This record gives sequence, structure tokens and C-alpha cells, in this order.
Amino acid sequence: MTTLLIVGTDTEVGKTVVTSALAAYWQTYYSSQSLGIIKLVQTGIGDVEQYHQLFPDVEVVNPLRYDTPVAPPVAAERENRPIPLDQVWKGLNDLQQRKNWVLAEALGGLGSPVTWELTVADLAGDWRLPTVLVVPVKLGAIAQTVANVALARQHKVNLKGIIFSCSSPMSEEEIANFIPIDLIQSLTQTPVLGMIPHVDNTKDINKLAYVAANLDLERLSQN
Repeated sequence: MTTLLIVGTDTEVGKTVVTSALAAYWQTYYSSQSLGIIKLVQTGIGDVEQYHQLFPDVEVVNPLRYDTPVAPPVAAERENRPIPLDQVWKGLNDLQQRKNWVLAEALGGLGSPVTWELTVADLAGDWRLPTVLVVPVKLGAIAQTVANVALARQHKVNLKGIIFSCSSPMSEEEIANFIPIDLIQSLTQTPVLGMIPHVDNTKDINKLAYVAANLDLERLSQN
């Protein structure tokens, strides 16, 4: 069994696209091995529904969900509900027992609150999950990457690498200016696994598998 936690620097940075691309890759090239996807906590509607649509033959789990599309502590307060993280942990463990591969998508960014006391970084570190950091290709990406890697280290997150995500068409020059790979690796001492380029149709499984195949996925299996 292999589990990978996909975290981001913020909301709407491409975590779902990266998770979908990795799922498409493993489903395409490792079809003999079972795959599970878990959205640890979801607020509002979005990721879980998309995974069900894209991967109807894959078990998709969402152990904790709120209707209000805001941070979980705020959503829980507004809905007068608790935040049972033991339920999330059990959902993850149960899926791990049944599947060879588990892709776990976090909510928001590493610094996003899960409870009034804990952030995504706390869960990633405490649960000792191999983790990849998704960073959007845009102005400010260097600072966001450096800050989030520092946060990951502070919480002892097992950070396997960085994946950049390009949400809109860009020239090679723009990309090189926004995410100078050598500089980012030098500043963070963390490997860059590659970039998911802009994909016009994020429901194209073959295209998603193709772009994921260009990532340095071998590093994910290294200790």
C-alpha cells in the first residue's frame, strides 16, 4: 500500500487537477493494482463530485463534509456540528487497508485550519503521510513555495517534492520567470517533480495520464 497526500499553498491552486492526473496515470499504467481516492474534509460541493465523475470505477471516500463552503472550523460552527478528526483518520485507514494506492487530497493550503487548533500541516506531520506540495505558476510562486516548505519542515512533514500547476496558457518564458526551478530547489532544498501544464479539458483521462507521466514520479517511492 502506498499513500500520497496532495497539499497546496492555498485554495484553487491545482490540487484537484494534480490528484486527477496522478489517478489517471496509475489507472492507466497500473490497472492491475487497486486505487482509492480520499478527500479528507470537504466544505461545499466540488472535488468529490468531480472524482466520482472522472473515475467511476475508483472508490472515492469523503469521511467528513460540511455544506458551507468555508474553512472547516467556521463551517462546523455555522452548522452546529463537531469536527471528528478520528472519523477522518478511520476513513483513511480503512481505505488504505483495501487499496494498493491511495491518493489523499487535503483542503486549502498547508496553513489552512482544520480545527480551531490544527492546520493541514499539523495533520500531514502528525499522520506521517508522504506529501507533495502543489504550487500555482504565477508571480509570487517563489515566495509561496519557500514559505510553505518552511511550514512543512516546522511540522515535520515528509515532503517528497513540489509539483507546479499551470491553470492558464503561458509562454515558456513566462513559466521560466515565475518558477525558476534551480533557484527554487536551491532555496528550499526540496526536489521539484515537474509541472502539470495547462490542460484545456481536465476531464480528458488520457491527457491527464500523459502529463502526469512527465513528472519525476520515481522520487515518490524513494525513502
